[in-house]
Amino acid sequence: MRSFELAPGIPIGTGAFPVIAGPCMTESEELTVTTARLVAAIGARLGLRPIFKASFDKANRSAAGAPRGPGLETGLEWLAAAARESGLPLLTDVHEPAQCEPAAAVCAVLQIPAFLCRQTDLVVAAARTGRAVNVKKGQFMAPDDMLRVVEKAAAAGNERVFVTERGFSFGYHNLVVDMRSFAILHRSGIPVVFDVTHSLQLPGAAADGSGGEREFAEPLARAAVAAGADGLFLEVHPNPAAALSDRATQLPPERAEALLRSCLAVRGALAEAGG
Repeated sequence: MRSFELAPGIPIGTGAFPVIAGPCMTESEELTVTTARLVAAIGARLGLRPIFKASFDKANRSAAGAPRGPGLETGLEWLAAAARESGLPLLTDVHEPAQCEPAAAVCAVLQIPAFLCRQTDLVVAAARTGRAVNVKKGQFMAPDDMLRVVEKAAAAGNERVFVTERGFSFGYHNLVVDMRSFAILHRSGIPVVFDVTHSLQLPGAAADGSGGEREFAEPLARAAVAAGADGLFLEVHPNPAAALSDRATQLPPERAEALLRSCLAVRGALAEAGG
């Protein structure tokens, strides 16, 4: 298994358990900073140092008029403020090669969105920044297909790449998670994080966008940990019902903390059993 640091003091692939958490998008500076503080507090209570995530632009919204976020410059300013106030390292999405260098100046991890995971120029540009790169597995990609994506980044001189499993399209408006993904990618030495909340989506199922089934967050997360996930990714919002995106799947902070606590218990049980 490859092992490296996502940010100073936050390893992956060594039996450590990184957690990436935060709201879907940077809705405002106040919400971004407030949520970062909440995530940091959760981490402190659980003995974790999370990576705070939020997107400055949600470029793949279902509806033309849906909120997308403040854009690159303002979004990165809000993220930088969140890092200062919380002490947490940052992760954000990049959608175009030109966004990679500015985002890398602020964020420890650059994320390739699922729909863009085969965009070679984007993957290479992110890799060339030297930052850790999280590639979301496309809903149309088999687990072993992701090896070629990781190889693109490695060919650009960066092996600090991991994959996030977030479900596979199953018919219309549905996703399923193949728990074999973790073992399949591990065969190639690739660390794999499980995206709890995006795996709950029902893409396009709501009247104006994606729906979701938040009630399945806990069983899916615990199953993924038992199946070998090297970390967790989850979207956390102080008031999911009022969120500007992914309101059907984001978790309130208290539920996110309880979920993480239960997943750490699963890891502890596996360790005791020698699994």
